[in-house]
Amino acid sequence: MVPGDPLIELDGVEKVFTVRRRAGRLRRTKHEVRAVDGITFRVPRGEMVGYIGPNGAGKSTTIKMLTGILVPSGGRLRVAGIDPARERTRLARRIGVVFGQRTTLWWDLPLKDSYELVRRMYRVPDAVYRANLARCVELLELAPLLDVPVRQLSLGQRMRGDIAAALLHDPEVLYLDEPTIGLDVVSKAKVRSFLREVNADRGTTVLLTTHDLTDIEQLCRRVMVIDHGRLVHDGDLAGLRAAADGERMLVVDLARELPPIEGVPGARTVKVEGPRQWLAFPATGSAAPLVAAVADRYPLVDLSVREPDIEALIAELYAGGGAARREPGDGDPAAP
Repeated sequence: MVPGDPLIELDGVEKVFTVRRRAGRLRRTKHEVRAVDGITFRVPRGEMVGYIGPNGAGKSTTIKMLTGILVPSGGRLRVAGIDPARERTRLARRIGVVFGQRTTLWWDLPLKDSYELVRRMYRVPDAVYRANLARCVELLELAPLLDVPVRQLSLGQRMRGDIAAALLHDPEVLYLDEPTIGLDVVSKAKVRSFLREVNADRGTTVLLTTHDLTDIEQLCRRVMVIDHGRLVHDGDLAGLRAAADGERMLVVDLARELPPIEGVPGARTVKVEGPRQWLAFPATGSAAPLVAAVADRYPLVDLSVREPDIEALIAELYAGGGAARREPGDGDPAAP
């Protein structure tokens, strides 16, 4: 494979779970839950993609199928040309996985011993192991932690340790499921900086699922939104804003306090605080004519354009979503 070739391929992939629900004191009825409902997408080698959605949308189920933990109910799925469900062991050597709420490290062993076990499991050549470990230790600032048992690490320290473990065998693709969950601001910044460098320098393909949308904004050019098992958006953040019909904000600082700005085509004043006013306009529109109109009619001191809040955009996209709704309470069933 060469850069740009699809490393991850899904064609009409489905995952249906059968669940039993109480229907009286003694009876149980069977129901089908479509955790993933006909998803199709491709991820080229070297791309870093955000894969986001609310709880129960199907994100984790997708990741489990991509790793071979779950078998699709329908459709076609390939990772590096391999069917994950049929050749899970072979695929394991080419992927790395980090689940934010579960560790792959050995709880009572020092961090360095966990890494040595990872080296033996994946049969990583000594030179490759030493080089990768040194790189991870330096960039993730793990040196003071190598002799500390995993159970004594903080959540942020353990997460950095898990990410290093997932990369010691030089995987072609890295799946990250909530890698910054529960981390403080400093730890999040370290993890994001490391992931950018790994993606840029090594060409590692990254599929990132997260509820922290700052991760997406800072790391991913492409974002896929899944809702109720269906893909409802696949594109860049600008396209997401346009798809959700969001609004941008023109923040205007006037020379003095004035009544709300009126008569500017395509804009409406939504907030006034002294000489500062906020004008909302469509996310797909240009700010230039608005700026010209305001500057022509008002004593302008300064202005700025603020992009719409991405969380609000995604919430709006969910609310309008073309996906069929499940019954309340349905979510990703646990893997058997």
